[in-house]
Amino acid sequence: MSRGKDYPVTPDGHFFVARARLWRRTDPSLPEGERRAAVKALMQARRAVRDAGDRAEERSAREGVEAAKRRLGERGPVWWQDGSPDEGGKHPKNSIYADWWAGLGAAERARGLGEGD
Repeated sequence: MSRGKDYPVTPDGHFFVARARLWRRTDPSLPEGERRAAVKALMQARRAVRDAGDRAEERSAREGVEAAKRRLGERGPVWWQDGSPDEGGKHPKNSIYADWWAGLGAAERARGLGEGD
């Protein structure tokens, strides 16, 4: 989901930090073709949300976004097997990654906070 930006990534590779929140990364074990298909479905669903003419269309489009995010492993059951919790949505300083976050340089933390965008 990084869209080419250089967001900080947690040492275990489970999350990246953007807009001061932890966001779950795509499951790295997904085959490339499956990942591309899910990303394409996600982009189509996001366009459908944008272009929705009424609440029913928007709700349906948002369901498509949710389904694609689950296919990518960004929502739903976690894709990792190490037993660590899903910390998505938290500020890194309020998570199990607090020490890692505190140890980052100011420029790297700024990229994760969205400063300078």
